[in-house]
Amino acid sequence: MWTRFMQLSSLWILMATFATDSTPLLEVKPLRGVDFTLQNSPTVQKYLIETMPGGVALLDYNNDGLLDIFLVNGGQVVDPMKMPENFDRHEPLLWNRLFRQNKDGTFTDVTSQAGLADAGDGNYGMGVAVGDYDNDGYPDIYVTNYGKNTLYHNNGDGTFTDVTAIAGVAAGGWSASAGFFDYDNDGKLDLFVTRYMEWDTKHSKTCGAEWRTYCPPEEFPVTTNILYHNNGDGTFTDVSQRSGIAAKKGRALGVAFSDYDEDGFTDVFVSNDGMQQFLFHNNGNGTFTERGLEAGAALSQDGRRISGMGVVFQDYDNDGRPDIIVTELPREIYSVYHNDGHGIFSYQSLETGLGALSSGSSGWGIGLEDFDNDGWKDLFVAQSHVLDNVEAIDPSLQYKQRPLLALNHNARFERSDPGSSAPTASRGAAFGDLNNDGWEDVVMSVLGGPPRVLLNRGGNQHWLTISLHGARSNRDGFGARVRVNGQTRFASSAGSYLCSSDKRLHFGLGAAETAKVEIVWPSGTRQTVNDVRANQFLEIREPEKP
Repeated sequence: MWTRFMQLSSLWILMATFATDSTPLLEVKPLRGVDFTLQNSPTVQKYLIETMPGGVALLDYNNDGLLDIFLVNGGQVVDPMKMPENFDRHEPLLWNRLFRQNKDGTFTDVTSQAGLADAGDGNYGMGVAVGDYDNDGYPDIYVTNYGKNTLYHNNGDGTFTDVTAIAGVAAGGWSASAGFFDYDNDGKLDLFVTRYMEWDTKHSKTCGAEWRTYCPPEEFPVTTNILYHNNGDGTFTDVSQRSGIAAKKGRALGVAFSDYDEDGFTDVFVSNDGMQQFLFHNNGNGTFTERGLEAGAALSQDGRRISGMGVVFQDYDNDGRPDIIVTELPREIYSVYHNDGHGIFSYQSLETGLGALSSGSSGWGIGLEDFDNDGWKDLFVAQSHVLDNVEAIDPSLQYKQRPLLALNHNARFERSDPGSSAPTASRGAAFGDLNNDGWEDVVMSVLGGPPRVLLNRGGNQHWLTISLHGARSNRDGFGARVRVNGQTRFASSAGSYLCSSDKRLHFGLGAAETAKVEIVWPSGTRQTVNDVRANQFLEIREPEKP
């Protein structure tokens, strides 16, 4: 995260000050009933975990058509920490929280009655992944931790059961982001878990001379990511070694999925902190080959390692091919890897305008969503420096920052008012239509504070939101390529940083009142639906037979 920390480009700082919009699309709106504070427990010891949480998930856990909110909490860190490590997660203040949305738009804390109150005292919370791993029609929740991870099975009656031990997915060490995807197209969701580094509080360090700071990632050893294969009987098998995933060690924070070469198999992009990025190509036979360098999606334009934090793996320029955008620390600029086809990417941060918008910023959670419904995916980034005392070290930088909203104008990003005037120490960002008005909203996690909810003010443009119902493919339809009126989305709830977004696929239609929907399912089935009326939530079921 500290790569090129002290390099300053006055040109970028100057360019980054320009803004193009004055009327905000988004506005901060407290949600009634959402009472939560992210407890990251900062200490003078500067334990690195303190600056890294926390995850946000937007999901409809009870299938009532309303998005609910799941928030991952950190834990109580003793100063100094004693062994064995204990984070006192039994205290209600330190629970993860599930808030059920009511019909009137308010929320109710259902954490205890849903069976989600016990986070484990040995766990410090990080991220969350959501997916229906057993194809029963109800979304399940996987929580990552520094410690052991937890898989909660959705019982379909408003409650969850901790099935971690039975499923065999506890992992261990320091897990960060995770995501469900079907890498072998067998109709069952598998699970990918990123791990940050080999670290514990006993071997923690502080850095800096005059100012004590969190140490850069290079101070700690790299580690492997984990791939779990879904066996279809409620259990998973760790296939990290035989799949080739464990062949590459890194300092992984973000993960996102897409089929970048259109061979019908989902590939994996992992954002690494302070080193090259990983692009795991799916070979279609249960194995992966890391191709980041040869594909042109591993380093900066001038060949430098980057401080990869959050990631999005979607098509920003409407050419039908998924691109990659990675958030980083100041003076590195956020990386845009444009998919040129034939398995090759080109670095396009300057050409897209994102370089000018990000040079003085530190990015975490990220999403490509069409906030103004004009048919082009816009960019939103949760921002804040990693060092809580960075202003004392370098007065030109800020710890708390406003988020970045960059509207997409024909594949060029231009700054817009994010609707949030107060800077925050934001981390995770999840995306979805909270109030079902056809306009995308954002929920950000904030260190030491309540989540920041940005609701979309809406407008006059048309839209279409699609729910996929897999039959031969996995129930969520994850891995499907969906094309609507010249736009393409790859079905997934993963991406951003530590977060899981609404699995529904949102498309802005501009002035169009109808749409043509084309789907390539993970099973290989192709489906077309013509003359779809705009401004509706549409469920599309995969044909039982090809």
